Amino acid sequence: MHSPTAPYLRLRQVCLVAPQLAPAVDAVQAIFGLPVCYRDPNVAKFGLENALFALGESFLEIVAPTRPDTAAGRFLARSGGQGGYMLIFDCDDPAARRARAEARGVRVAFSIDYADYHGVQLHPRDCRAVMLEFDHTLGGQALDGPYHPAGPQWLAGRRPARVQGLAAAEVHTPDAAGLAGHWAALMDVANTADAEGRHTLALDFGTLRIAPAPAGTPEHLAVLQVQVADPAAVLAAAAHAGCTVQAGRFRLAGAQFEPVAGTGRA
Repeated sequence: MHSPTAPYLRLRQVCLVAPQLAPAVDAVQAIFGLPVCYRDPNVAKFGLENALFALGESFLEIVAPTRPDTAAGRFLARSGGQGGYMLIFDCDDPAARRARAEARGVRVAFSIDYADYHGVQLHPRDCRAVMLEFDHTLGGQALDGPYHPAGPQWLAGRRPARVQGLAAAEVHTPDAAGLAGHWAALMDVANTADAEGRHTLALDFGTLRIAPAPAGTPEHLAVLQVQVADPAAVLAAAAHAGCTVQAGRFRLAGAQFEPVAGTGRA
């Protein structure tokens, strides 16, 4: 696997919030054929429980509140259950990214400090759309190396013959140019736009797009494209699991999932 020596910024993990964890976990397992690769006991201090799934070298996390008045619970109430909760970036320099954020007036919501793992969560109101988190795992330069949030055995949770990766995450907003410019400056990355006004931020791994939405649409993480061996089978499994399926997408835990053809490698 690629192991960068230069500075890097990689979209590694997407976090969604569900009212209850078990039904969402059951749905992911039934639809994608993936086991839970890790449950993090440390999220209990936030009044949460979670489950992570390995999408190739990327991760889908689902959290659910376990008590009243949690940040995740307030997000659910505020958003009406629409939109993803967090975008989590793997990088070489979370301390420098914290300093850059603070210099731009973006507040820090929480600092993460373990022996092998350091990171920073930025305030969602200052980030707009979702909370952004920047982390580094000691020895985690290689994509198949250590990744603290997914636990010590995450490689065993991959099913590459079925699911190959997170192809893209897409945020919808009436101010695509403004949000893309804000995030590009915050992350210190290039920002390009296509003819439809969709912006793409230049990351070292993973694709992050910001797409225009009608006026009055709340900014939200709307679509997750997942590379799979058989998109039609995934959509059929989603329908069987009770998800709403329309135009090649299905809704789960506040986001639209769009299965797209991957490599199907074993």
